[in-house]
Amino acid sequence: MDATANSRQLALRVARAIEEHRGQDTVALDIAKQSSFTDCFVITTVTSQAHMQGLYKNILDFFDKEKAPLPRRRKNIAGEGWLILDCGSVVIHLMTQQLRAFYDLERLWFEGEIIFHSSSNSSS
Repeated sequence: MDATANSRQLALRVARAIEEHRGQDTVALDIAKQSSFTDCFVITTVTSQAHMQGLYKNILDFFDKEKAPLPRRRKNIAGEGWLILDCGSVVIHLMTQQLRAFYDLERLWFEGEIIFHSSSNSSS
């Protein structure tokens, strides 16, 4: 399995784990052809700061259980409404509904292939 396929599988597993912990409208995008810094984005909407912190903890637990390298960096963007977890080949975005609508990452990275979307439960 090549590196991009491994990244896609990790993004898919992360997206499913986030969905299990009530991340809303979770999307995983393969952006490897458009990006030089990562292969996939996982984007989800959080309902509150407490929800964001809970999902962050669940994501760390997921990486620990999967024996995958923990996120290398964590960065809060736009105050407390957007948390980015840089996992190398996968970048996870936890965003409030307001910031997600404003920044509209899916539209910005529209050429990326959707490999998971929680509202349709599709995956590849």
